[in-house]
Amino acid sequence: MTDASGGRPSIYPTLLYRDAKAAIRQLTEAFGFTELSVYESDENGADVVMHAELVQGNGAIMVGSKGRGGVFDHAMKDAGTTGVYVVVDDVDAHHRRAVEHGAEILMPPTDQDYGSRDYMARDLEGNVWSFGTYAPEIAG
Repeated sequence: MTDASGGRPSIYPTLLYRDAKAAIRQLTEAFGFTELSVYESDENGADVVMHAELVQGNGAIMVGSKGRGGVFDHAMKDAGTTGVYVVVDDVDAHHRRAVEHGAEILMPPTDQDYGSRDYMARDLEGNVWSFGTYAPEIAG
């Protein structure tokens, strides 16, 4: 998931939320992401997240507010929810944290036939997050 020129992830799932601030709170508090950057704007009296980057392990996602205008916002206007898989070291501890913060759990920690242990949760706006131990080797 990294490029050869500095170890930066080469894929960034990007999610737009009606309430991006609440989403960032849930993603950091319940799902253990760390804020790398958050850029906000006051548009018509409403705080809008123009762009945010959240980190988990050696991967990252980008988050923004729906309805702020621009080409990407327009392209995503009628898009459905998203599913994202995140590799974590301790699935059970991660799951406990999500439960403690009130995340909707769709599947408790479960051992899979292919050797992973995963659980599945839904965020405040319907996106499905899977957290597990499976990390495919990517030949470079």
